[in-house]
Amino acid sequence: MAYLDLQRWARRDAFEFFRGFDKPYFNVCVRLDVAALKAAAAARGVGSFTLAYHFIALRLANLHEPFRYRLEGGRVRVHEVVHGGATVLREDDSFGFAYLDHAADYETFARSGAEAMAQARSRQAAFEPRLDATDVIHTTTLPLIPFTSFSHARNWGREDSVPKLAFGRADHDGPHLWMPFSVEVHHALMDGLHVGRYIQAFEAALREPASWLDA
Repeated sequence: MAYLDLQRWARRDAFEFFRGFDKPYFNVCVRLDVAALKAAAAARGVGSFTLAYHFIALRLANLHEPFRYRLEGGRVRVHEVVHGGATVLREDDSFGFAYLDHAADYETFARSGAEAMAQARSRQAAFEPRLDATDVIHTTTLPLIPFTSFSHARNWGREDSVPKLAFGRADHDGPHLWMPFSVEVHHALMDGLHVGRYIQAFEAALREPASWLDA
């Protein structure tokens, strides 16, 4: 179990400043061109478009260390790896939770992710949010809405520092397929610089999705 050395952390002053805020989270919304990713996912014959963008989002979260930071009793824990926790819509308009295990290769992720989503989609599956798990990235998808802003539900009584992502409706615009993407993070753990680098890396991956899905 690893923790940051706060005495040596360049962001220590910002950490101490923001962690006491009543609302220490900030949110950034952008739109991503996912046309190439959708085509590449369809050509693979495994998984789905939804699993493909979850895979890249989660891989990048693991590659960008601040997305693995979590508040823990006044300290900053650094998880070695983080997994995905996604909402899944059911036929009766309720939803369940699917937990997507991180994998370095897309085929492994897609196969286990498809199984997890199928289980969560079943009405017989228990409604079991893992409230105490911090080695996750929370994600949700709003396939009906091309949103331009987004805010997640929060329990103010908990030390919640898990990053939260949201994906919206993808709309065609000529050769482009624009999908809204929201990133919400705890300001004590990262700044706009870190979110910006994450989004830039996502944009780069979407320009060359085959290199990610085939790696």
